[in-house]
Amino acid sequence: MSGLFAFDNTYARDLQGFYAPWQPTAVPAPHLLILNEALAQELGLDPAWFGTPEGLAILAGNTVPAGAAPLAQAYAGHQFGHFSPQLGDGRALLLGEVLDRHGQRRDIALKGSGRTPFSRRGDGKCALGPALREYLVGQAMAVLGIPTTQTLAVVATGETVRRDRPLPGAVLTRVAASHLRIGTFEFFAAHRGPEAVRQLADYAIARHYPAIRGGESPYVAFLEGVARRQADLVARWLGVGFIHGVMNTDNMSISGETIDYGPCAFMEAYHPDTVFSSIDSEGRYAYGRQGGIARWNLTRLAEALLPLLDADEDRAVEAANRILEAFPGWLEERWLAVFRAKLGLDPAGDVDDDRRLVRDFLDLLKGARCDFTLGFRALCEEVRGGSGALEARLGPAVAVQAWKLGWQRRRGGQGGTSLAEMQRANPCYIPRNQQVEEVLEAAVERGDLKPFRRLEGVLAQPWEERCGDTIYAQPAPQAFNSTYQTFCGT
Repeated sequence: MSGLFAFDNTYARDLQGFYAPWQPTAVPAPHLLILNEALAQELGLDPAWFGTPEGLAILAGNTVPAGAAPLAQAYAGHQFGHFSPQLGDGRALLLGEVLDRHGQRRDIALKGSGRTPFSRRGDGKCALGPALREYLVGQAMAVLGIPTTQTLAVVATGETVRRDRPLPGAVLTRVAASHLRIGTFEFFAAHRGPEAVRQLADYAIARHYPAIRGGESPYVAFLEGVARRQADLVARWLGVGFIHGVMNTDNMSISGETIDYGPCAFMEAYHPDTVFSSIDSEGRYAYGRQGGIARWNLTRLAEALLPLLDADEDRAVEAANRILEAFPGWLEERWLAVFRAKLGLDPAGDVDDDRRLVRDFLDLLKGARCDFTLGFRALCEEVRGGSGALEARLGPAVAVQAWKLGWQRRRGGQGGTSLAEMQRANPCYIPRNQQVEEVLEAAVERGDLKPFRRLEGVLAQPWEERCGDTIYAQPAPQAFNSTYQTFCGT
């Protein structure tokens, strides 16, 4: 393994004029808090190297590594439905790209590395709490098999950042398939016109959708590819009760990865209207609305791509509409696959019957205000032989018993998956909001990372129940959930 990044920076090389070259701001007293050793190894790097002064200086932004081409990317975005024509990397810098051990191209970016030309009135810094949250939740999502950016490292900077109160500062190193967003396309559609959008689309296709290069309608295929990946991503979010919290177009990745863990949260008591974000007063990005918002965002991408889809505007609109109208079906297909797995159903059953079985179970969870994660784990207990586990969660109502009989009939014979497969679809441990807040408070207020490390270890093995970890499977008291809010952390 190498102790150096082997950069090959296609974004800087192929898209000149699409970014602002920039340098990170040095910090006074860097200290390595968290290193994702498994991710370092995946990138072909020696984890021990990051403990050296040279490695630490790079993670802190005090030294630009050889071969890097640090830049702040330009992008726009619809934020809560309103267009902001210029956003961009206000506190992030793309250092460059590397090929990991599987030959996949990965961005290496710093977040919290100081002001850039896109910082507006911000300081370009990151507080420690949001940096640790991004690391923790991103890792949990990766373990659960949900496409996501990941954090390579979190470095304390030794400086104070000012938010609603003084907080310790940090820099995190984010690894992503790329940082191309729908908002990237919106920016160049608004400011540079179709040829710039074409250049960006050609780059995105070559990087993320190479199979469609040279096809008859590559830009139509590109729009469809992004839409299908978003359908899969949102379905996976719904399967674990994840609420992104700020699904603006600048937070929607072309690669289909989860990006920007700001006011994110995990639902406990099931209700499709659940929302935690302090800035989402109208519930635009509530749990049950995420699929609709994904389609709304894809419509903005389609608008940016429209001149590329067909020289005839009417035909271009028709091509875009075909994809946008198909999106709910793709999402429903992926959603049903996710929830069939959670109910332990093989995919051979009648689609309408299985969809009804899933929705009826969700209605039972909603009516009982049952914890989403524990409700599905009760089904695993039933399969394991714990008769009555479902009634213990939902109550002995006739509707519960009738649903259970129908579910058992559907699973009978060849209709059911194994217990191991069910458990794999139904984690026992998720990043529960109160527990996340508690470990972040310990780290930020007392400098104690032990609770954080303990929770990180639990979330690294989320499927098998362990006697010593029972507390991590329990929902927060109603008093906490009824008032809990999340914040962007910018």
